[in-house]
Amino acid sequence: MTSPNTTTQAAADPIQSYLNRGLRNYWYPVAPSWQVGGAPVGITRLGDQIVLWRGKEGKVRALEDRCPHRGARLSLGWNLGGSVACWYHGIEIDGGGTVTKVPAVSNCPLEGQKCVKSYPVEEHAGAIFLWFGDDAHQEPAPLVLPEELVGEEYANFLCMSNWKCNYQYAIDNVMDPMHGAYLHATSHSMAEGDKQADMRVRKTETGLMFEKVGQRDVNFDWVELGETGTLWMRLAIPYKKKFGPGGNFGIIGFAVPIDENNCQVYFWRTRKVSGWQRDAWRFMYRNRLEGLHWDVLEQDRYVLESMAPNARNHEFLYQHDVGMTRVRRMLRQRAQQHFADLDAHRARAAQAGSAQTEAAGHSHA
Repeated sequence: MTSPNTTTQAAADPIQSYLNRGLRNYWYPVAPSWQVGGAPVGITRLGDQIVLWRGKEGKVRALEDRCPHRGARLSLGWNLGGSVACWYHGIEIDGGGTVTKVPAVSNCPLEGQKCVKSYPVEEHAGAIFLWFGDDAHQEPAPLVLPEELVGEEYANFLCMSNWKCNYQYAIDNVMDPMHGAYLHATSHSMAEGDKQADMRVRKTETGLMFEKVGQRDVNFDWVELGETGTLWMRLAIPYKKKFGPGGNFGIIGFAVPIDENNCQVYFWRTRKVSGWQRDAWRFMYRNRLEGLHWDVLEQDRYVLESMAPNARNHEFLYQHDVGMTRVRRMLRQRAQQHFADLDAHRARAAQAGSAQTEAAGHSHA
């Protein structure tokens, strides 16, 4: 079985090695919209070095952060609108990865060549999303986001943080509602409810729901994982009326791989409010709630960053972990399917190459 990367994996479990680097063939948020303005921005996601820039019309473009000439970082260069210019020798590359100009050489053969990988880009809810397709999935799947991020009846705020842990730890953390009653016991919103609970998993149209049996709207009592061209998590935290209009406080979360040891987390705080209630909630969030929510997020970060990189190899799981283990199994199944799709893709490419070689041989006979 071959690996989704061109480099052969020496690890005993190539599936887990692939998962550790980051599961491809999904859309991921990679940066808040405000981060990409005039100058090119260099980032690393799923181990890929990427340059982002915003053209004159406002559209974000994304390329492999590598000049095809000598390999210099394009993110050190200039934003020319529809293209980016390398600082090293001024070579210009458009948003599709094609070299448009080599100023140091007239009629350079490099001009007109697509030499750099490009990434499909969409921008929603104040964040930039990229498609990370492998060779067998270059055409992006439709990106369908939860209604809380795209519906006009919702207001939301984006919180993004960098965590020094593998992204799978962040997914495990959200898929574990029981930790709220302990880790966040001093929180303004998660101090109530039972310290013991039975848990159950049920399927949804887009993924699965993991919930406490017999307790709802008391604490962090349920979490949903959705798979809609991207992997997102949804949960709700009960709020007292003194915390403003809109009922329960919703969270839509994403865990984004940077590399095997680092990730970014994106958490949109949402509420279904409109008119004056929207204005009241936005004011209250900025002035009273935002700092409290960051405190909760920091509690998660402290614990996850304290765990060893191989902590998953030494676990003793129990009933509360059934949702987490279901998600792990699902992601592993997706990884196995990616391997199979790539093997089939490469077999078709090899067969097509052999047919072309044979046809060329006959034409010269």
